[in-house]
Amino acid sequence: MKLTTTPFGMRATAAEVIDGVDLSGRTMIVTGGASGLGAETVRALAGAGARVTIATRNPAIAQPLVDELPGTRAVALDLSDLASVRAFYADLSGPVDALIANAGVMMLPTREVNAQGWEMQLATNYLGHFALAAGLRSALRAAEKPRVVVLSSGAQLRAGFDFDDPQFDRSPYDPFLAYARSKTADVLLAVGISRRWAEYGISANACAPGWIHTNLTRHIDPATMQALGAMDADGNLLTPDHYKTPAQGAATTVLLAASPLLDGVTGQYFEDNQQAEVVDGGPEPMAGVAKWSVDPAAADRLWDHASPLTD
Repeated sequence: MKLTTTPFGMRATAAEVIDGVDLSGRTMIVTGGASGLGAETVRALAGAGARVTIATRNPAIAQPLVDELPGTRAVALDLSDLASVRAFYADLSGPVDALIANAGVMMLPTREVNAQGWEMQLATNYLGHFALAAGLRSALRAAEKPRVVVLSSGAQLRAGFDFDDPQFDRSPYDPFLAYARSKTADVLLAVGISRRWAEYGISANACAPGWIHTNLTRHIDPATMQALGAMDADGNLLTPDHYKTPAQGAATTVLLAASPLLDGVTGQYFEDNQQAEVVDGGPEPMAGVAKWSVDPAAADRLWDHASPLTD
């Protein structure tokens, strides 16, 4: 299969990848859009003329961004709470041109579960976005060229989805393993949408933003940060060469959400503004998308696993 390529490298910013693109009249939703990568995504999309809804647990935090960017608004959404998800999409009207599933949690130090008994990283990163996409399907269908963008991570290379013990009910909880599985699930969400909703004209792709200093990494212990070269012995953050700025990290998301270069592309995984190669997952690969993350059978199985909670 020929991979989709673009003229943009890993240092391109979110604004640069849609320079000259007019998004006037388009409505887009960015979960977790109040800070970090989400905020840079909102800035780029709103800067191109889109009406952007910032879906965030605490809308007050997003108020400075709303004040900064005409055409934006902030609405409460807690992805770990399916009642909050239902309330969010029930309050919306009109077509939705793009849903950007950006929000997430990473490496919670202890096992937590939501009201449905789902491990909290899986509940937030995958299940909440699955329920939100399902609730917005009609609104997406009503748009001309609707897109769904799901943020994943290079962590999906490290672990396939465990259908036998997805919530760590029987095995010891591992913060990174739980995160990796949830990010694999996020790619499978994009694959599932592309398989089931193509007839409605809805495209869906997943992406990895790369290494960036944001609030997402707040649960990572100092020893791990130091091993990554991202913190010194005194606890000060460092920026290794392979790290990106938030504006650069948001570029692939914005490219998938709004660039005409991606018209007709669906069910794929992108990193550094390029479609990634499919590789064998495991401890060694540093780039690409694992075979288990784009496995159609796994995507269908996970979809069926989550559907009873959102019907």
